[in-house]
Amino acid sequence: MITIPDILGFGKKTLSRLSPMKIILLGFVVLILIGTLLLCLPISSRSGKGAPFMQSCFTATSAVCVTGLIKFDTHNYWSLFGQGVILGLIQIGGMGFMTICISAISVTKKKIGLASREIMQNSIAAPQLGGIVRMTRFVLLGTLIVELLGTILLAFDFCPRFGFFKGLWFSLFHSVSAFCNAGFDLMGGGGDFSSLTHLAADVYACIVISVLIVVGGLGFFVWRDLIDCRFRFSRFRLQTKVVVASSLSLIFGGALVLYLVEMKASGGRGNSVFAQAGGALFQSISARTAGFNTIDLAQMTHSGLFIMILLMVIGGSPGSTAGGMKTTTFAVLISSVISTFKRRKSAEMFGRRLDESTTRLAMCVFVLYILLGAGVAVVIATIEDIPFINALFESVSAVATVGLTTGITPSLGAVSSVLLILLMLFGRVGSLTMLFAISSYKSRPQSQKPLEKIQIG
Repeated sequence: MITIPDILGFGKKTLSRLSPMKIILLGFVVLILIGTLLLCLPISSRSGKGAPFMQSCFTATSAVCVTGLIKFDTHNYWSLFGQGVILGLIQIGGMGFMTICISAISVTKKKIGLASREIMQNSIAAPQLGGIVRMTRFVLLGTLIVELLGTILLAFDFCPRFGFFKGLWFSLFHSVSAFCNAGFDLMGGGGDFSSLTHLAADVYACIVISVLIVVGGLGFFVWRDLIDCRFRFSRFRLQTKVVVASSLSLIFGGALVLYLVEMKASGGRGNSVFAQAGGALFQSISARTAGFNTIDLAQMTHSGLFIMILLMVIGGSPGSTAGGMKTTTFAVLISSVISTFKRRKSAEMFGRRLDESTTRLAMCVFVLYILLGAGVAVVIATIEDIPFINALFESVSAVATVGLTTGITPSLGAVSSVLLILLMLFGRVGSLTMLFAISSYKSRPQSQKPLEKIQIG
């Protein structure tokens, strides 16, 4: 019988000492180190001199954590080999290295142990342990199909623009990057760190990339439920209803607010109403975890940046390639506020009552993201002597694994870079998984302390 720790180089004794959360965290760290060493090789850079260790580690972490923050422009600095390494890290990080391991074991027809199944369940946020191997195959097959379709659709646009082979490579790279919500791009030929600003007028490419982002951000379990229920909303599981409703509300609500606040103020000058609305919609979709931008973020107003910070914190959905505190967490918090105003004993959504522990977990995740994002932003703003809004945008982009930046990433010092690396790892592994991995919690007797009330508000 093959186990996941065996693949990672650990024996059964090590397995017994490590929790599933710690194995997941360790797996990501090992993957980042491998990627770092590969990117340090001379063959990985166009100059043939190799990249410095810190910059390579930052890039590898950003790729594995599907974030998109970069020290060097992906197209202009990294060679074809280096770009391939980055693409591989994005793919493994997007699907989850556990998915790759389970799939590899399945091909060998070997029996998968219960411990490995439990690790896999935690890795992809599966609601239950049963059927986890079958679900893994669905994740792998679905990912490959969607990315292949995205590559074909983008090839119709990129091949005439860049030539057949280069256009095909660009199509594959951006399809994988968009579906995995990574935010890495190869459009640096139009200028370093330009992202997709040169494609702002290319409606076709923007639509394809937006669809890939949304599909990747909804989550594999949501898509499985959508297919099983034949897209009938009334038959969806509660989580699917919450994800679909909250995602649509955030996409179009965020686009409307960005259009009213930002596009009219600065970014939309000289563009038609259609172009302004399209730009707002694309940024609303991308801001929640993808990391692409079609407008110059450095020229945005503080109000616009703050709106995008809120969208980045919320992020995508559980069990997806997206980051952030997740749409379900946001929906539970809103439901809890509404229930409090209506003096209900518990939060309710779509005719269902939520368990009190769910509300507590949602609040815990929210507080963690806010404290980490704001805390690191204070440190970065202080040591780098930059405006706090720019530092906050950068730190939230890292912890929510978004990858958007106002342009300060390449100039950040070693301390700030290390802090962002830790935030990206925290955001990709998951706040609760990270906490459970580093904590040494032991069960205690189920006794209760004396009850006493305090005033709130």
